[in-house]
Amino acid sequence: MNLSRIDLNLFVVFDAIYSHQSLTRAAGVLHVTQPAVSNALARLRNTLDDPLFVRGPSGMSPTPLARQLITPVREALRELDQCVRTRMEFNAAEARQTFRIHATEHAEIFLLPSLLKHLQDHAPGIDLEVVFMRRKEIPLALASGELQLAIDAPLINSSELLYRSLRSDHYVCVMRNGHPLTEGELTLERFLSARHIHISSRSRGSGHVDLALRSIGQQRRIALRLQHHSGLPGLLHNSDYIAAVPKTQALRMGWQQRPLPFDCPPLELNIYWHKNADHEPSIHWLRDRLEACVDADSQ
Repeated sequence: MNLSRIDLNLFVVFDAIYSHQSLTRAAGVLHVTQPAVSNALARLRNTLDDPLFVRGPSGMSPTPLARQLITPVREALRELDQCVRTRMEFNAAEARQTFRIHATEHAEIFLLPSLLKHLQDHAPGIDLEVVFMRRKEIPLALASGELQLAIDAPLINSSELLYRSLRSDHYVCVMRNGHPLTEGELTLERFLSARHIHISSRSRGSGHVDLALRSIGQQRRIALRLQHHSGLPGLLHNSDYIAAVPKTQALRMGWQQRPLPFDCPPLELNIYWHKNADHEPSIHWLRDRLEACVDADSQ
């Protein structure tokens, strides 16, 4: 086969179909029509004498040849893309771009205010879409380009993802002003006797604090479970309930806080991106901006 006779753009389409298992979604990512994707696939099928993808109940399933080709194709496209992008510099002041980021609610609370202020002053053409995805969906979303970055607690190790440690935040116990637990020592017995509000994006399962308690053979009474922090101020203000939250959040909200009466590992937050985007100038810029926001917040 003479490689010079093959349109290399066909392999870009091949990669998109493989990633999304759908001609329609591939067309959306590539900003072309679905018939254009179908035509490109037909040409590549004819050139390679293989169907490459077979329609099934879950979408377009790759053939054995497609699975054999995908790794070298992606490596070649990445190398070519890197060669081109190294000659380009990202000018945030003039750029017109939207970044899509997965972030936990905690990350939103301490990162977005300073990040938005920087964008307003220095990068007015940059827009953000901040979403929350199930953690098991994040690696694929980063690989497909659906997300550019993800900010979350440590994820399952993946050879496809790169990360930097963004912040380590200890938990504290928060309560209303005048709460009985603000007086005297907050012992483990007093802590466990209170009614607790548990906040987690997950609808069930043990939280960070509960795992720490379990390690010492203890369990707290969770009287209320929430998936968002927004209702917590009013709930604490009008009751004797308490909650354990990251210290950064407690400081921002101005709540009464006490150290936890037991050892609890800090909440670790990392910033993740796909290895294919490691040399993408705009994503590199955004990673640096997020780290700068954390550094400024720590001072």
